[in-house]
Amino acid sequence: MSYDKMVGKQSLNTCILPTGPVWELCWRPRLLVGERLGWKFYDADDYHPEENRMKMSKGIPLNDQDRIPWLCKLHEILLRATASGQQVVLACSALKKIYRDILIRGKDGAPCNCDKSGKEGKPAEVKLFVVHLNGSFELISERLLKRKGHFMPPELLQSQIDTLEPPSTPENFIQISVDKNLSEIIATIMETLQ
Repeated sequence: MSYDKMVGKQSLNTCILPTGPVWELCWRPRLLVGERLGWKFYDADDYHPEENRMKMSKGIPLNDQDRIPWLCKLHEILLRATASGQQVVLACSALKKIYRDILIRGKDGAPCNCDKSGKEGKPAEVKLFVVHLNGSFELISERLLKRKGHFMPPELLQSQIDTLEPPSTPENFIQISVDKNLSEIIATIMETLQ
């Protein structure tokens, strides 16, 4: 477990970011943590453009060019929420470090320019506490096969595993196995935030 001590006393500009391959399999702990803390819950899938949804539904993995504008949009949502004093739980796979950097810094964390406005100055940052939910390919695959009504088919799991860059120091994070039951996952998250 690695996390910086700012976790215990969350500032007004903090978001919890549960991550990992097919994070939506564990959306309940994310939603429940948000409810327990009284924080606003956002599901990143709700903000995918239609082109991304169509691509995934056809079994085509997303690439950086597909994801970066979506991540920049999520950064803007987080900035607005935290600027109004709202703390946030954002459920998002954020598979690579660069993706998490974009969520923190927006276009300044991206290898391309997401913002065409030409604004200059210090980027507005969001403080993220990453809860990396991990599990075996077999367990995640088994859960994916039981999932109904989502645009991402189980065949894309391997592409998510291949893309994954688990969080590491100096990122502010903990790792939790999805082998644990729901109450253990939530207890671990809540304990870390105390």
